[in-house]
Amino acid sequence: MYAATLLLAAALTSPPGAAEDKLTFEQAIAIAVASDPWLDGSRYSEAALADEAVAAAQLPDPKVEVVAMNFPTDTFNFGQEPMTQFAVGINQMFPRGASRALSRQQKEQLAAREPLLRADRRARVTATVAQLWLDAYSARESIQLIEGDRALFEQLVDAAVAGYASARGRARQPDVIRAQLELTRLDDRLTMLRQRQDGAERRLAEWVQDAGATGGALPRLEPLVPVTDKRPPSDWYQQLRLHPAVLALDVKIDAVATGIDLAKQQYKPEWGLKAAYGLRGEDPQGEDRTDLFTVGVSFDLPLFTEKRQDKTLSAAVARTAATETERSLLLRQLVAQLENARLQLVRLDQRRALYRQQLLPQMREQAEASLAGYYNDESDFAEAVRARIAELNAKIDALDIEVERLKIIAQLNYLLAQVPAETGQPAVNKGTQK
Repeated sequence: MYAATLLLAAALTSPPGAAEDKLTFEQAIAIAVASDPWLDGSRYSEAALADEAVAAAQLPDPKVEVVAMNFPTDTFNFGQEPMTQFAVGINQMFPRGASRALSRQQKEQLAAREPLLRADRRARVTATVAQLWLDAYSARESIQLIEGDRALFEQLVDAAVAGYASARGRARQPDVIRAQLELTRLDDRLTMLRQRQDGAERRLAEWVQDAGATGGALPRLEPLVPVTDKRPPSDWYQQLRLHPAVLALDVKIDAVATGIDLAKQQYKPEWGLKAAYGLRGEDPQGEDRTDLFTVGVSFDLPLFTEKRQDKTLSAAVARTAATETERSLLLRQLVAQLENARLQLVRLDQRRALYRQQLLPQMREQAEASLAGYYNDESDFAEAVRARIAELNAKIDALDIEVERLKIIAQLNYLLAQVPAETGQPAVNKGTQK
């Protein structure tokens, strides 16, 4: 079985801000999941629902009555009339049918939904933070690639200026201008990439407070389930039915369906038990009067149900059907997202292999040949610059493919997340560094 969560797999050996003050991929995910306030709120909600379930199963509080009855208004003498008495009574109501047990069951079902929602939240946060970290990584590595080639372009500018200044040089004024223009464009690209990196890190700070700059190697992620094979849609549908978000909706459907049974209890009478003890005074002759005890039951008659009980029941049935529709829509959405991400991963793997095996080596050979030809007076300056720019763009494209592939895998692993029975947490893929 796959590891329970990336949070558990990535123990924090040092907090961000320590050592090199760089936030690694594993640290970002671990901190974001551990410090997510939504999870704390869900735990409080679960505890509240559990307490409400206990309270819902209890009888209503009994009502106590203390009454002075039938006092004569002419003298207010306690012993003047035989009907005069002090009465103490207690009244206990019993809710309709099995409504107490059903109310408790419904609250317990809603409480059982919270761990599934937390499992979905952990998987969602893992995917979100992974993609934000990868965005920052892409910008940072692109900056390093450009800065690495910038020194070569500075040399080309110097060579073009020196060749133009020399009477025997082959460089022309357009070559000098072209070299300086490309250097300026590189500076502009660096500025845009730094802007991208700053934006990604600021968005990451929403999940990881005081994160600082990102750092570390590119993680190695693989899908939880092989997605390159041609499975029928029914297999993916069954796979996604175990997603924590879907399971949470299943529990919600059960809770709403319990509301149907609860609505049916409204057709049953509500019972009440009443007992009272009446204390009477002495009669005018000084003889004791017998105290009185009263006991009885009461119940209502739900006879006119057309606009109350019938409507309450039909509303509960409609609410259940609406929740089932919500689950169908969620499953349809998840299946579509999974199929789209799966196809994207297949194409990205193809492009990745093409870049690694053919395009990057060919671009490198072309750039080296063009530069050597320029220095040996076998090609012009523009061709050498174009070849070098093309190689740099190919490196950045290859980096974008690597990052986009990992972002797609992070999304896939959210879609493929499940809830192991022994942990109650979603299974997500462990990241290992290259």
